[in-house]
Amino acid sequence: MLDDFVNQFLPSTVGGLVIGSIYALIALGYTMVYGVLRLINFAHSEIFMIGTFASLVTLLAIAPTAPFTGFALVGVLLLLMLVSALVSGASAVALEAVAYRPLRKRGATRLAALISAIGASLFLQELFGLVVIEWLIDKPGRNQASAPRFVARDTLFEIGNASVRLDQVIVVVAAILVMVGLDRVVNKTRIGRGIRATAQDPEAAVLMGVSIDNIVRVTFLLGGAMAGVAGSLYIMEIENTGYLIGFVLGIKAFTAAVLGGIGNLRGALMGGIVLGLIENWGAIFLGSEWKDVIAFTVLVVVLMFRPTGILGESLQKARA
Repeated sequence: MLDDFVNQFLPSTVGGLVIGSIYALIALGYTMVYGVLRLINFAHSEIFMIGTFASLVTLLAIAPTAPFTGFALVGVLLLLMLVSALVSGASAVALEAVAYRPLRKRGATRLAALISAIGASLFLQELFGLVVIEWLIDKPGRNQASAPRFVARDTLFEIGNASVRLDQVIVVVAAILVMVGLDRVVNKTRIGRGIRATAQDPEAAVLMGVSIDNIVRVTFLLGGAMAGVAGSLYIMEIENTGYLIGFVLGIKAFTAAVLGGIGNLRGALMGGIVLGLIENWGAIFLGSEWKDVIAFTVLVVVLMFRPTGILGESLQKARA
């Protein structure tokens, strides 16, 4: 058993960093909405699912016959991320307008908003499974949809007995760059100050001239865009998607947000990476079929012993 761990440690670490980066991007949407509205947006997992299909449809339109290289690869990657970010961001804004804003205007309880989130999640799943997917790609909506390969699985370098591929490097680097960009937006821009002010004290923010409705829209837009970018990287790495693809990934991303400190952008990054590593390292001992169990056990343990997460700092305390 110990020999297996030693032999598989580095390859599992590389895989954990890759999947953890995707968890982290999705977790940003959970943590931003919670930081501003104190709401767990469980429909965010379907925003990620929509992002994967936006990338899939774009790829099918491009119809690559072989993996891209050089500037062509960079261009296709940027196009996929941009399209998925726009589609997922717009979907998140529409979700807020339909499922959450009417409740917020009526002063509904957080429980009512949570129930609305679960209902919206199930609605989007079934809508895509029954109607949208078949309309988009002319295939049965209940089946997995495969994406054409457009990034070569070439080994760039090796670390010990672990081979690091081009696609893996792209996922990690792209995720870090996007998350750093979001962190700068929240901490260094006027709209970011509005987000942090609303998270800290909505009433005082209104008195200072902040439009809460606009801040909420921007928060959902940014969180949805992060899920869209995650969707494009997921399509590149895993090369398939489906109408239920967001369910387990969404719960794991929520676990990552809680693990790092929900409401904390940097905590989402840390939580995603740590969860991906724990999941893969645990699979060395227990087998890959136990990955989901390991992830959800982490969620229970964190909620029991460290509910504020690793960093424990909310969005409202971020400094300019």
